[in-house]
Amino acid sequence: MDQPLSKNNNDIKDLSFEKALKELETIVSRLERGDVELEESITIYERGEALREHCDRLLKQAEARVEKLTIGADGRPKGTEPLDPQ
Repeated sequence: MDQPLSKNNNDIKDLSFEKALKELETIVSRLERGDVELEESITIYERGEALREHCDRLLKQAEARVEKLTIGADGRPKGTEPLDPQ
C-alpha cells in the first residue's frame, strides 16, 4: 500500500536527491495508474512539483561544483575551470 503523503512540503528541503527522486517517481506512477481520487491527485501533484523543483535545484548546485581539468600545451594538467556541459 502506498504511504500517505504529508500535506506540508517543508520536509522536502531536507531530502537527498535520491530520496526526492524516488518519491517523485512514486507520485508519477500513482498518477499514471489513475487510481487516486481527485483531491488526493491535486495534493500529490503539488508535492511532486515541489520535489521536481528540489531535484532541479540540487542538480544545478552539483553542476556548479563540477570542474574539468585544463591541459597545457605540453599535455600536462595545469588547473581546473568550471565545467561547461554545452
